[in-house]
Amino acid sequence: MFHVVRYQYLKLTQNIGSSVHLKLIFPRTLAFAQLWKSQLSTLSLVGDQNIVLMGPPGAGKTTVGRIVGHKLGCRVIDVDDDVLETTWNMSVTEKLQDVGSRQFIEEEGKALLKFSASGSVISLSGSNPMHAASMQHVKKNGIVVYLDVPTRDIIDRLELMKVDRIVGQDSGISVRDILQFRKQFYKKWYDIRVLCEGGLTAEAVADKVLDAVKRYQDSESETFISTRHIRSEMCEQKGSVKYFTEAVVEGLASDGGLFVPEKGLPTFSVGEWQSLVEATYIERAQIILERFIHPADIPAFKLGEIVEIAYGENFTCSKIAPLRYLTGNQFLLELFHGPTASFKDLALQLMPHLFAYCIPKRCNYLVLVATSGDTGSAVLDGFSRLSDTDKQRIAVVTFFPEDGVSQIQKSQMIGCQRENGWSVGVKSDFDFCQTAIKKIFTNSDYSGFLTVEYGTALSAANSINWARLLPQVIYHASAYLDLVHQDIITFGSPIDVCIPTGNFGNILAALYAKRMGIPIRKCICASNENNVLTDFIRTGLYDLRGRRLMQTSSPAIDILKSSNLERHLHLIASGDGQLVTQLFNELEKQCHFQLQKDLLEKLQQDLVAGWCSEEDCLAAIHSVYSTTGYILDTHTAVAKVVADRLQDRTCPVIISSTAHYSKFAPAILRALRIAEIKQNPLSQLHLLSSYSPLPPVHRGLLETLKENEKQKHQICAADVNVMMAHIETVIQNQFMKVF
Repeated sequence: MFHVVRYQYLKLTQNIGSSVHLKLIFPRTLAFAQLWKSQLSTLSLVGDQNIVLMGPPGAGKTTVGRIVGHKLGCRVIDVDDDVLETTWNMSVTEKLQDVGSRQFIEEEGKALLKFSASGSVISLSGSNPMHAASMQHVKKNGIVVYLDVPTRDIIDRLELMKVDRIVGQDSGISVRDILQFRKQFYKKWYDIRVLCEGGLTAEAVADKVLDAVKRYQDSESETFISTRHIRSEMCEQKGSVKYFTEAVVEGLASDGGLFVPEKGLPTFSVGEWQSLVEATYIERAQIILERFIHPADIPAFKLGEIVEIAYGENFTCSKIAPLRYLTGNQFLLELFHGPTASFKDLALQLMPHLFAYCIPKRCNYLVLVATSGDTGSAVLDGFSRLSDTDKQRIAVVTFFPEDGVSQIQKSQMIGCQRENGWSVGVKSDFDFCQTAIKKIFTNSDYSGFLTVEYGTALSAANSINWARLLPQVIYHASAYLDLVHQDIITFGSPIDVCIPTGNFGNILAALYAKRMGIPIRKCICASNENNVLTDFIRTGLYDLRGRRLMQTSSPAIDILKSSNLERHLHLIASGDGQLVTQLFNELEKQCHFQLQKDLLEKLQQDLVAGWCSEEDCLAAIHSVYSTTGYILDTHTAVAKVVADRLQDRTCPVIISSTAHYSKFAPAILRALRIAEIKQNPLSQLHLLSSYSPLPPVHRGLLETLKENEKQKHQICAADVNVMMAHIETVIQNQFMKVF
């Protein structure tokens, strides 16, 4: 039975100091009254501050402002009606016609500078943000909420309202161009963004505004825990809960686990995702990152600056991560257009700037990286692009298997060394490098010694660092939106993704995108002959007993211990840190663990897996080139082979093309049946280029290899103590001049 509860009288009163009391007369049920009280408790969040609604003309600021004000019992101020027209004694339209657009903005700004209010809901005009001084005045005592409405919806609304001119629109300039121009001003001022997808009522937008303000004020609610965090009703582990900035700076949790959001992943509604279909990659990136990063950690305007620096001019393709049709139902997500020609650039052009913003300003940090090939050069390049000030306090050391990467990858890492970055070859494999880095991090005596002796702390830039993993979610979501934008599918239609997988970071990002609302049906995990993940996903047994790491032509996935798998197991185990600790202790001590049946079933709901031999990998490269003229790199070829075997062709499959083939020239030459000649890497690339391949040889890689001719690198034994000695030497050379 449904009950309609009516209130014969509801009154909001506001006392001095903005404490608000709710008086409910004759409520039918106490429970319902408590619900209303809970909903209206947002009043305590406003206090003396204003909620300032900002957005383009037609965004609904006035209507939404009135609803928000009514819900909160706050004074509602519409700048057009209550400030401008009152000040000018004429309508806004008359003023615009009288003085013209440029002078109008100045006059509008002067009027707003004389205005003051507190504890109110203020609806700005669409052009207010174009006057810097007045916006600084408003922002001093206000939380600025950006009502982000898709441009197409705004144009439709303005046409419906018969608005034929807006501020700044001169002869020959379209409304679309004006709206696009204004975005640069909106993003400069807002504190929080509310996505206003098509079809939302003003009431629904108002509720989203209130939710956004609650989130903004409740900065302590968005915390991170270790995957090995064990909750206790008696007490919490001391220092176990971290904020985003702390998780980024520390990299690895002190208990050896990986940081994850304590309350899970943010989600987008179907309408919110659809509102991003027309957006650029940079716009999508910022909006997705804003959901993950609280403004108290990184303000929206600063985050926007970081995103634009990362994805602005450093990529050879303006689409950053373009989608290319391959054949049948298969599409390639090209992730190699960054400066070092691999998918790692998508994260590592961004992560160093996040890291530099998060660290304490008077501390020095040495970032340690274990790499199977591509991460090393991407980290070195990314951190070399920091400001001179940041490079004085942040340095990077990459450890790579000396004989376990391609010659071009090694040359590239050596060529990417800069004043704050070094490459060290280790006489072992990637698994040793990664395990050694983790041991160094969890050696509190050693890290304490570095802090006391040299004033230097350690951090990580592998995908064990949350800030490394996070940007990868963006391109998986963006790829799906591109399929929708190209009218290949409609939103809601399922797709599969197939990803060459070693450390499980890239495929984990796709799984996260699925959890956030992107309709991914299956994530296909593609392995080379180091196929421990294939066996695990099929059986639930992660077994390293008797396994030897095989060196293949796809070295970036020559990995047996997949670090980021721990994060996914923590997710499907509903945050059971005790279970995760048990499993990975068993792996460390006994070299295997077995998932229980219910967890294996959860794992297999999202994942399928297969592997590819060396012979089949090279054959795929030859076959695709023969039929399409396109050259796959060795890792992408592994994924292509597995996708052909496992995908049922009932929906599109996006294959992650994780590296440019130029990085693996000898293998590509063999695959294309071009006689391999013993020449240096530059000569091999020039030989490939002579075949006019698609895509062309990566020019940035050519330039980096030229740098290699002038540089050398260090080599060390497979010994953790020797690696620590190298680290100390780097610190002495880089930071001792500061002390």
